Amino acid sequence: MLDRLLTVTAALALMFAVFSVRIQRAPLSGPMLALLAGIAFGPEVLGVLDLPTVVEGHRELHEFSRLLLAVSVMAIALRYPFRDVRSRVKPVTVLLVAAMLGMALITTALSAAVLGVGLGAAALLGAALCPTDPVLASSVVTGEPAEKAITARTRQVLSLESGANDGLALPLVLAAVAIAGTLSGTDALLESLWQVLGAVAFGTVAGVLGGRALRSAEEHRTVQSGPLLVYTLLLALLVLGAAGLMRLDGVLAVFVSGLAFNATSSVSERADEDKNDEAVNRFLVLPLFVVLGAMIPWREWGELGWWRCVLLVLGVLLLRRLPVLLALKRPLSLTWRDTLFMGWFGPIGVSALFYLTMEAHRLGADPVVLAAGTLVIAASTVAHGVTTAPGLSLYARAGERSGEAAR
Repeated sequence: MLDRLLTVTAALALMFAVFSVRIQRAPLSGPMLALLAGIAFGPEVLGVLDLPTVVEGHRELHEFSRLLLAVSVMAIALRYPFRDVRSRVKPVTVLLVAAMLGMALITTALSAAVLGVGLGAAALLGAALCPTDPVLASSVVTGEPAEKAITARTRQVLSLESGANDGLALPLVLAAVAIAGTLSGTDALLESLWQVLGAVAFGTVAGVLGGRALRSAEEHRTVQSGPLLVYTLLLALLVLGAAGLMRLDGVLAVFVSGLAFNATSSVSERADEDKNDEAVNRFLVLPLFVVLGAMIPWREWGELGWWRCVLLVLGVLLLRRLPVLLALKRPLSLTWRDTLFMGWFGPIGVSALFYLTMEAHRLGADPVVLAAGTLVIAASTVAHGVTTAPGLSLYARAGERSGEAAR
């Protein structure tokens, strides 16, 4: 099975590499193509990848998504000079506090109303689907088309939000687990404080020490020249593993360590690594979405009912984020085009899969929650993949009409 998976994903990655420029300009994305390839080669079509459904194989998907998120949030933490990161603290904080809570509540209400499930299952869906995914958002804010069309502030705010809220969604997920299971509210609060505060402290120390160690090694010439990507990737894996041993929020710890490393290393020494960072981040996502496509729970999707599926997808994609951003337009100091752009491009992907499988691990697999969650993830992957190129074009034309340009 591994050989088949390697063959499919490697062939897809090579095709994506050869036609990367055309794919960026077309209504396509790497994750969307990988998801469709997984469906095509999965057990329901060609049968090349005979994998269990998400309901049965959620443990493996959880670990896979955890590793991918760690690599992705490290890339985001190093994407911009630290002075730019520091200047975006206020809008990112507003998005992390008000927007994420609002998105969780709206998704919970939609899940309860459309699916007819109880508060526990609805809360599990609301908490898991609220984070903006850093992997899918990467194609919207990186690359030449995005850099030419979108203002630097919008790209930075959307990137940093997607990096930070992957870890900071954990308290909402634990609150949902408390509602749906036997975890008490006090235990959920104490675990949240330990995981989040511990991750911030540990990530800061690890990032500072990692940055200083590298600079010292370069000053004393005890390290060979090579891509910084390898060093930061190893740092991400070290922090993720150590955080897991200490039962901390590993994804948040990696993001914080990346920011601390960013603050203690020079901008110039990272200048040549940015494109490599993003290239690896784009290609590493392909195997996960191939696997997800092959593990889609078709039977459970069918049991939801087609009209419920349509209403849930449309409700979450249109109402989960856009109304919240419209309400926060003034506090975030956004123009109308930035509000609409950020209101639509808050994709649901790997982070949602990570939290859905975490909930399944802690409470046992709920077929309805996993089916509804993966349905929204698949729909978001396709919808945001198809609309990325047209969205960038519309954003640029709106800026030209208003006399604003990307800056």
